[in-house]
Amino acid sequence: MRRTLLVADLLGLMCAFVAAELLFSSPSSDADRAPPEIELLVFAGTLPLWVLLAKGYGLYDRDEERTDHTTPDDLVPIFHLITVGAWMVFAGAALTGLADPNLAKLAAFWALAVVLVTLARAAARAFCRRRSSYLQNAVILGAGEVGRLVARKLMRHREYGINVIGFVDHAHLNGGDSEDGLPVLGPPERLCGIVRQLGVKRVVVGFPVMPYSETADLIRDVNELGVQVDVVPRLFELVSPAVGIHTAEGVPLVGLPPPRLSRSSRLLKRCMDAGVAAVGLAMLAPLFLVVGTLIKVDSRGPVFFRQTRMGCGKRTFRIFKFRTMAADADERKAEVADLNVHANEGERCMFKIPADPRLTRVGRFLRRYSLDELPQLINVLTGDMSLVGPRPLILEEDRLVNGWERRRLDLKPGMSGLWQVLGRSDIPFEEMVRLDYLYVTTWSIWTDVRLLLRTVPLVFRGHGV
Repeated sequence: MRRTLLVADLLGLMCAFVAAELLFSSPSSDADRAPPEIELLVFAGTLPLWVLLAKGYGLYDRDEERTDHTTPDDLVPIFHLITVGAWMVFAGAALTGLADPNLAKLAAFWALAVVLVTLARAAARAFCRRRSSYLQNAVILGAGEVGRLVARKLMRHREYGINVIGFVDHAHLNGGDSEDGLPVLGPPERLCGIVRQLGVKRVVVGFPVMPYSETADLIRDVNELGVQVDVVPRLFELVSPAVGIHTAEGVPLVGLPPPRLSRSSRLLKRCMDAGVAAVGLAMLAPLFLVVGTLIKVDSRGPVFFRQTRMGCGKRTFRIFKFRTMAADADERKAEVADLNVHANEGERCMFKIPADPRLTRVGRFLRRYSLDELPQLINVLTGDMSLVGPRPLILEEDRLVNGWERRRLDLKPGMSGLWQVLGRSDIPFEEMVRLDYLYVTTWSIWTDVRLLLRTVPLVFRGHGV
């Protein structure tokens, strides 16, 4: 992955430079310091410096360290890298006279480099993650409830490239296999041997049944084998990826700031919602016309499906969606209740049927690519919803949300969110509520941008329900 990302960066930078050179090429004049061929050679000579700068920004290490790292997570460091690097090239050219420091050309190179390096990195990751050599064998240290939860989440997301081969713990040894069908490979004292024998590249520490001091010593021993170690923190339900870490005489402290959203933050979020929704509706108007016509031709009933949902501040609203089911779908709900994939979760569950027999032919296609949700841009424009936010629950589901979980109503429900990016209908109700709470209490504008960018490839891959 590191080598492929490095090649992607070099290709993106070179293509951006050549494109900028072609856009602003002009006949030779006295103002020119050097011909384009010399400028290209000089820029090629600076590429090792770009690689070192990218290394300093951590752009080659995070894929191994963070299982869920994606190209949208690189956007800010790429932006910084290209900005700093472009001005360094400009300053070097101006001081040495080896190239023509043209500001228009520099601006074109900067904009093109940000786009092309990002796209090249996305292509590099897609290439690497399709190869079997990308997979990392991993074991979970701890076969209890938390360890099994982590294993389920890792196995659900194959794109992480982690092959969970089993647990290591004192507990459940007599049973042989865990509830998830994964074997318990042995007690913690055998962990180093298991790592060597099975080619394990990652160990996830999920609350093993052993004293703290022994756990710390075992982690140090495993680290010395060159293995990536991920530790599930205590109170992990409250710790988000955006928390700050500070120290008290060398003791790391995880800071959990009070969950409040300032007026300026709400205004910024609303401006982004309204702007994107207005542009989106204008651009998608022809698509709306085509989809509406197909729905009317395919089956009887209205084009739009309207349903009451719970919104921000306990205010209800009517959501817009393209109709994907037969007109009598509500009357037939009891007939298909036994097909609900969440039925075994108890009272607190959502109603989701992957291949719902009530879907129309056009509806199946719309659901697959989430096109049925596009009319929610109307709700975003009117202020009832946001582009990113908690899941918009029907009133029956909202009644199941209690106590601290109701903090999810502090922000408007969204067309996308953590629940959609991380699993959609595969996520149980309990986890969905926790994800919504985590989103609301750790909101930032960058989180919204990152989640929107991660939603786009899911839609194109047909991950709808």
